[in-house]
Amino acid sequence: MSAHLNQSRRRFLSQSALGLFACASMPGLLHAMEGMGDMPRTKPNLANPNFNPDVEFDLHCRNTSISILPGATTQVQQYSANLIKGPKDTLTDIPGSYLGPIIRLQKGQKVRIRLHNHLAEPTITHWHGLHVPANMDGHPVYVIDPGVKFVYEFEVLNRAGMNIYHPHPHDATAKQVYHGLAGALLVNDEEEAALGLPSGAYEIPIVIQDRLFSAQNQLIYARNMHDRMTGFYGDKILVNGRPDFKLDVESRAYRLRVLNGSTARIYKLAWDDGSPITIIGVDGGLLEKPETKPYVMLAPGERLDVWADFSGRKAGSELVMRSKPFSGVLPHMMGGGMGGGMGGMMHANALPVGSDYPIFTVRVTKHVSDSPTLPTQLSKITRYQLQDTANPHNPVPISISESPMAMLLNGRPYAYNDVQAIEKIPVNSIQLIEISHAHGGHGDSAKQATAEQADEKPSQGMRHGMMGGMGMGGMGRMGGMSGGGMGGMGMMMTMAHPIHLHGQSYQIFSRKIDKGTQADYDTVSEGFINNGWKDTVLVMPGETVRIIKPFQDFKGLFMYHCHNLEHEDMGMMRDFLVE
Repeated sequence: MSAHLNQSRRRFLSQSALGLFACASMPGLLHAMEGMGDMPRTKPNLANPNFNPDVEFDLHCRNTSISILPGATTQVQQYSANLIKGPKDTLTDIPGSYLGPIIRLQKGQKVRIRLHNHLAEPTITHWHGLHVPANMDGHPVYVIDPGVKFVYEFEVLNRAGMNIYHPHPHDATAKQVYHGLAGALLVNDEEEAALGLPSGAYEIPIVIQDRLFSAQNQLIYARNMHDRMTGFYGDKILVNGRPDFKLDVESRAYRLRVLNGSTARIYKLAWDDGSPITIIGVDGGLLEKPETKPYVMLAPGERLDVWADFSGRKAGSELVMRSKPFSGVLPHMMGGGMGGGMGGMMHANALPVGSDYPIFTVRVTKHVSDSPTLPTQLSKITRYQLQDTANPHNPVPISISESPMAMLLNGRPYAYNDVQAIEKIPVNSIQLIEISHAHGGHGDSAKQATAEQADEKPSQGMRHGMMGGMGMGGMGRMGGMSGGGMGGMGMMMTMAHPIHLHGQSYQIFSRKIDKGTQADYDTVSEGFINNGWKDTVLVMPGETVRIIKPFQDFKGLFMYHCHNLEHEDMGMMRDFLVE
């Protein structure tokens, strides 16, 4: 589906020292990478005449232009929508933004959405965070060509929370999201309504993205393979599609619905005056009780529900939300073969990841005396225990491995119809899942399970056995080359990955960090929210995260992947088959 991307991979491999080694020793590698774009097509879903929706609307994706920076307009891709049936507040545009309209649904509603592709390329839309049937989830197998429509029909089963809609075509997800195709989808329910949280003008979406512009105000994206290897980073921060975002508020409490809409950038959010951040919800909705943090980490695909109380602040005062310094999320280089370090080499022109920079400014413009009170109890969540799982002593592995040649999960690249035994999940079961890095003693269960598959396909070429044969230890650590081989270069591509699982939300059961990465981990660890329901979790280098996830109601293929979207497009994506 993306000949240009596959050609870029081949060109990078063939022109680099690593590529020369890989191509000489493993000719099947290029074949595997070139085949990653192959995906069968399923006929577009049509409207079911027996489905009676409470809400119905058309969703269009098209090329357009919009004014973002002073001067020339910027070419973008954009969602727009028109309501056919349902409450008038179902669709709300964000004025002056390329982002899609905010979609607001109620738990229990039956919804029909007609997706119309006006682009010049295939696309499909994924409902990130929604618990819907497999054929309504936006799997890449359902991509539609230009001029074609796809009809989604589902019942809203989610509790109240902020979800995302964005494209999910294989090999092109990052590019389409980067060029503007994304929006927020809010679900409301009775439990949330009873709390009387700030709403209307006092409930503000905050969609954070980084972008890189040319001198002509056009978006620049992924100029070469280096830009994909650790993810693409821009040098300008946009909020709700606008630069230098300023939010005018009254001296009262607000509800900020925060989404990291970047393709790769991770943020460490903190108020500039040292005030704590109060969190009332995460990806899958409200927490049981509010949590206060000195800062909060926010990786691509993650969401935060923030209680922001400006009571007592004087009219005319300002407060800035910043991303504060942290370390450890980008690769460390070992040896002198590539000089300057991976982060410096690849992102010299970008706003440095882990540096200190502003996100948006709050300006108090009016003093008021009334303000809602922060509830002490927000929701009721039943916490899973180990004994609730079907596999308390044998967790399902998600083992991360990286190299300049491949981004893998469980030692394999993405391939359709390549479900391994460890990826087959009984429907209506609750599973313990362990996410880890395939080195330093972690990820061994994934290696063993993958090696034991009877149906491995040699043509796929990039499974963990090949990586082991390269002396990469399954992780991209060029151990066999250090001290020789490749000019004394030793490399260790170790980075943080936000892992997203489609389908139902899950709970974080435990986090464990290697002592060797503790110093970097200490710069971010206070910013994790480990309670509530999640669908995306940031896994730091050297970290093992265990989650408990239900697989209820629906059979079929549900993807799991890195939500660093460049990594996803490079193959760090797999399918669970729920059966």
